[in-house]
Amino acid sequence: MFATCNFYCMNYSYLNNLFSNQTYHKQNFFLIAGPCVVESEEIVTEVAETVANVCKKLQIPYIFKASYRKANRTSATSFTGLGDELALDLIKKVGTTYNLPTLTDVHAHEECAMAANFVDVLQIPAFLCRQTDLLVAAAQTNKIVNVKKGQFLSGQSMQFAVDKIVKAGNNKVMLTERGTTFGYQDLVVDYRNITWMKEHGTPVIMDCTHSLQQPNQTTGITGGNPALIGTIAKAAIATGADGLFIETHPNPSKAKSDGANMLPLHLLENLLEQLVKIRSVIQ
Repeated sequence: MFATCNFYCMNYSYLNNLFSNQTYHKQNFFLIAGPCVVESEEIVTEVAETVANVCKKLQIPYIFKASYRKANRTSATSFTGLGDELALDLIKKVGTTYNLPTLTDVHAHEECAMAANFVDVLQIPAFLCRQTDLLVAAAQTNKIVNVKKGQFLSGQSMQFAVDKIVKAGNNKVMLTERGTTFGYQDLVVDYRNITWMKEHGTPVIMDCTHSLQQPNQTTGITGGNPALIGTIAKAAIATGADGLFIETHPNPSKAKSDGANMLPLHLLENLLEQLVKIRSVIQ
């Protein structure tokens, strides 16, 4: 019933290897979760420890995530990070301390080799999913590459991002749905994209928090609808998502980035319990 290196009937050896030191239910989805950005050692430690304990209890394979630097902010005065090396060191420390795989974003091709020294998964932000030099540089690190679908693209068109990475010699690719631009200041989720992106031969993840952003607000601060995180997550599991991406924080109202659409940390366990039940029904 339980597995340590057999990712619920999926033939993705790189995921088997990534989760080889975790014990998880072979039918569960995997979780990518953490704060939006590295704010402090205290925040990343609290989130990693809490989520790791919940995932261990529920037998969910878990990847800790945090951006070491936020390059895409609405306002020039917004917090961008503590400093690259310090933030990356803290992400690596969390991974080592709690025996977790780790993920961070990269924004330019010259960042990839540096970040790859600290994390297991490199993530390409949605706005940059067509940047060939960035995709190729990420591929050449031989790390797993998670590409977020651009808000302006269909699931089918993400085949080109996958092709760029594979042709660069790396078949360790994941794709993430994070909503589609709807007007100027809203996003909608088209769940057909989960099916369409799985046809590219990659695991598909649902970003349950960024898909609820309300970007480009005139205040200079991105808004969101965090009350709908559970709705997005439940629908994603029901439509076949392999993994979920959830940004979470002990106190989102005090977060230095994307607080308006993050899940309060104390609500995560209850949500995951519900999602595990849904997953068990559809298997």
